[in-house]
Amino acid sequence: MAFEETAARRSIESVPLSHVSLELGHLYIEEFAGGVEQLRRHFNRIAPWVAAAKQACVARTPAGRARISTCFLIDDYFTRFSTPREVVRQLEEATQGTGLVIDYFARESGCARADDVPLADLVLTQLVSDPVPQTTGDRPPTTETGWLCNGKRSPVQGPAQAMSGSLGWMPPVQNAANRHSIFLDVELWDYEENGERRWSCPFLAAVWQLMRLGLLRYEGEGVTNPYQLDDWPDDWDKLPAVVKLNPHAAPFSAYRTFSVLGSRFLPVEHAVRTILSQVSVSLAVLDQIHTRSRAEHIDLPKDLVERVEYAFIGE
Repeated sequence: MAFEETAARRSIESVPLSHVSLELGHLYIEEFAGGVEQLRRHFNRIAPWVAAAKQACVARTPAGRARISTCFLIDDYFTRFSTPREVVRQLEEATQGTGLVIDYFARESGCARADDVPLADLVLTQLVSDPVPQTTGDRPPTTETGWLCNGKRSPVQGPAQAMSGSLGWMPPVQNAANRHSIFLDVELWDYEENGERRWSCPFLAAVWQLMRLGLLRYEGEGVTNPYQLDDWPDDWDKLPAVVKLNPHAAPFSAYRTFSVLGSRFLPVEHAVRTILSQVSVSLAVLDQIHTRSRAEHIDLPKDLVERVEYAFIGE
């Protein structure tokens, strides 16, 4: 009788992939305060950058047959406002005449939990901290502290031993710094109550990128499959994590992502890239996607961070 690990026998679901997932916005309650006209100004402002991103995708896609999908993320995690039905109505009205179409509508709460799958907790278990040279690892792990950095922190000055001199201040140091360090320490959550953490915006945004890249699996199955709705609920909690608005849209997830964001998101996305650089994705999932990309003659970077692109524009 032969025995083997259940995980070894579990198949890895293959999810549909576009060539690029284009994010048209990641907006909060203040962006909706001005109504449809304020939203329309947003879409008119980003339209040239979206067109450039599409053109770049077509140029690097064999035969120019690019599969491009668009998405829009709404904050229902930190602030609840309006209803899904009203927000989608405003968005669809605001895009009219801009040349833009929103294919997928997503909730930020869905980056924490979707379809009863704890996505944020799932990604937390996949974090592998970047080892710091010449350290003993005496600091508690990221999964306990809720803080993740890209190098060596300044040492904490405790009581000095008798007859010993003061160690003095020492600066933090970025791993693999290019001449000078750009050190970053990222908060992943700020408090925990009854087993539930309040995740930070950068960590949820990192989960969002992994969702769009099609890299998350739960027990071998894909997560956050988009739903098409005949009727919109008034309660955000009753809305799926990702909703398909355009029935003719290319797949939600993609080989690469491109986000057109306001410049205020630059520090958040710096943190996102730091987090992504320390996420260990299943080798089976990575191999599956690389096999598919090679079959399509697509040059796909091995480094996950290099698959994520942006245009940051003024407000």
